[in-house]
Parts: sequence; C-alpha cells; structure tokens
Amino acid sequence: SFGPRIPGSPGWQKAGDWIVAQMRTRADTVIEQRWMHRLANGDSIPMRNILARFRPAATDRVLYMTHWDTRPVADNDPNPANRTKPILCANDGASGVALFIALGDALRKTPPTVGVDLLFVDGEDYGTFGDGQKIKNTDVLLGSTYFAQHLPSPDYHPLYGVLWDMIGDRDLDIYQEANSLQRAPEVVSIVWRAASDLGYSKYFIPSPGYAITDDHIPLLDAGLRVIDVIDYDYPWHHTPQDTFDKVSAQSLQIVGDVATKILTSQ
Repeated sequence: SFGPRIPGSPGWQKAGDWIVAQMRTRADTVIEQRWMHRLANGDSIPMRNILARFRPAATDRVLYMTHWDTRPVADNDPNPANRTKPILCANDGASGVALFIALGDALRKTPPTVGVDLLFVDGEDYGTFGDGQKIKNTDVLLGSTYFAQHLPSPDYHPLYGVLWDMIGDRDLDIYQEANSLQRAPEVVSIVWRAASDLGYSKYFIPSPGYAITDDHIPLLDAGLRVIDVIDYDYPWHHTPQDTFDKVSAQSLQIVGDVATKILTSQ
C-alpha cells in the first residue's frame, strides 16, 4: 500500500519507517545505516539499511538478509510502453520483508540459542545488471555492498548467512543457486536439509539452478558464507504484474517454516 519503494521516494520513506517501527517492537536492537550513494551518472540518492538484532551480545550469530527496495522500471514488461514505469514488486521486494516481520514474531516468542541478525538491505534493484561480458553491473546491490564494507563490528563473522529473495511465488520451486553451491555448499546443505526434514523437498528442490547476481555476492566476496534462496522462475519478474495476487500465503508459510527450523536447530 506504500506503492513503489524506489530509494528517495515517499513510498520508500514510509516503508522504511514502517520496517523500523515493526522491528523495534520485536528485536532487541535495531540499527540503521544511512548514506548517500553517488550514481554512475553523477547524481546521488539516499540509502538505508535496517539491521534488527536478536541476542546482540551473542558471539555465535546467523545472518538473514532480504532487500526491501523496488525496481524503478519495469524493464522486462512485454509492452515497451510500460518499461519505464515503476513497479510494486509484491514478490521481488515485499515477500522477504513479510518473512522477516513474521520471523521477528517467532524469535520474540521463542528466543534463539544463537544471535540472529535480520538485515533489510536497500538498493539491490536500482540500476542495471550486467551480462557478465560487455555490460557491467551498475548501481545495483548497493545496500549489501555497503554492509559488506561497514560490518557491525570489525570481528563480525556470522556462522553463515542466507539471503531470502522472491520467496512468495504461488508456484514455489526453489533450486540451489549456482554461486551458492560453488562458494558456500555447506550452507546450502543446511537449508535444504531443513526443508527435507519438514517434507518440503517438492518446493526446495535439491538440484542446481541458475547463477544469480544477488545480494549474497558482495558478502561472499567479503569472506562471509552467505547463500541465496531465490525462486527465480517467476513470470512477472521486473514487470508491473508483480502484484499482491501473485503472492501465496502457503509459499510464505513454507519458506517461513524452513527459515525458522534452521534457527531453532542450532
């Protein structure tokens, strides 16, 4: 209902304030990282990461991440006339936020045995994603890159981390993202074992998927063991059709069950 959450927009301001307010009633500590990002074209936009911490003094920690911004343009829309329009991003941008609000409720009710950090990163989807060859990534993964360069403490090194992205698709099929398999296979095993224990192997499919440029990459590059849990087979990705009716409560329940089981199995 906030509309598009493009960095600097009224919807972005309202959504960020709402996330902070929600997490302050659930987490032990809420920290904000605010900065101005200088774009490739020379302009600057405000950025805002939100870190909700449970048991902040605990040495052993688990990091969960999701992005809360929305893409400024519908560049995948079949109709060229729509490709410059902003989009609501009910799945790609809101489903992870919904998951973390619910996780906050669960962790408040049953405190975890390890420290847990729920990180809402900004600016994942702002600019242009490269093709790995001629086109470079430009003005994307902004919040995760900033966090990787400004960790909560110099010795911050969670046991492992999981990025949750596009996890509300009503036709849920989550494959093992290729970069995650290559660079943090033991974390992939933790997540898919939890899903299997819950009887969710139909949805968390134990087979390799695409290699995705996503918010886990800057943290992997910084030496943190972080994987991407993403259902990338989503027909409405980066289109105006990524709306609330495409998101399933059942899918969110399934992913929420897995995310919670991982933390309670520590």
